[in-house]
Amino acid sequence: VQLQASGGGLVQAGDSLRLSCTASGRTFRIYTMGWFRQAPGKEREFVAAISWSGGSLGYADSVKGRFTISDDNSKNTVYLQMDSLKPEDTAVYYCAMDPGYTRNRSPLHYNYWGQGTLVTVSS
Repeated sequence: VQLQASGGGLVQAGDSLRLSCTASGRTFRIYTMGWFRQAPGKEREFVAAISWSGGSLGYADSVKGRFTISDDNSKNTVYLQMDSLKPEDTAVYYCAMDPGYTRNRSPLHYNYWGQGTLVTVSS
């Protein structure tokens, strides 16, 4: 499985960005797609996840109400709409896939990872 993340950039506080993650290669009937982020000097943390059926599997408290995860199965793409961005959202954002159903938010449960896309929010 190859995951290609895109959509990052430099924005100001309060702006919006939409990240995309397109999957290619091996396919799975059941899977979980997640977005994670890693700020400089910090551990990688869970942001949001969605199941193969399009059901949200939750958000980190820090982004709840501001970020929305969605997918377009016809395009093998998962999106992360990020609104009301804050400087503390600055990080490299990664998409990842678990070839199964999981509500576990640990990065260790995800087998496949994209290369990451940098989001920088200025104050």
